[in-house]
Amino acid sequence: MMLGPIAMIRLTVDGMAERGFGRIINITSRSIKIPQLELGLSNSARSGLTGFVAGLARTQVHRNVTINNILPGIFDTEGQWHHIQSLSEQTGRDFSAIHQERAAANPDQRYGRPEEFGATCAFLCSQQAGFTTGQNLLIDGGSYPGTF
Repeated sequence: MMLGPIAMIRLTVDGMAERGFGRIINITSRSIKIPQLELGLSNSARSGLTGFVAGLARTQVHRNVTINNILPGIFDTEGQWHHIQSLSEQTGRDFSAIHQERAAANPDQRYGRPEEFGATCAFLCSQQAGFTTGQNLLIDGGSYPGTF
């Protein structure tokens, strides 16, 4: 969650800069802003990647290479289903009940759709996102309670 992405960035960023265009997007987690006990070491690794990106992104943007992080909340994906199944097994609660409660707890009262995630990623990869770099973009239906 940190060393692999950093290695990949280091292997690719110079070639992008030489070509005069590049977009790097890390998919991390909103746990960067709201560390979660059950994610243990993942919180630290993801935060480390975020810190690395914050420094490097600002040295590459003048070469038309941007580096950003997407911090997703709950999305209706197989990964989320596995997480809910694990919660169901740990607590003995019904899968459907947990699934519905998680959706209801989100201000948008639903899970994000994969195509919404894809559209955000596509924008960050586009020419039009050339002035966006070193950012941590939350896509969470408004569930993050903070201002920053």
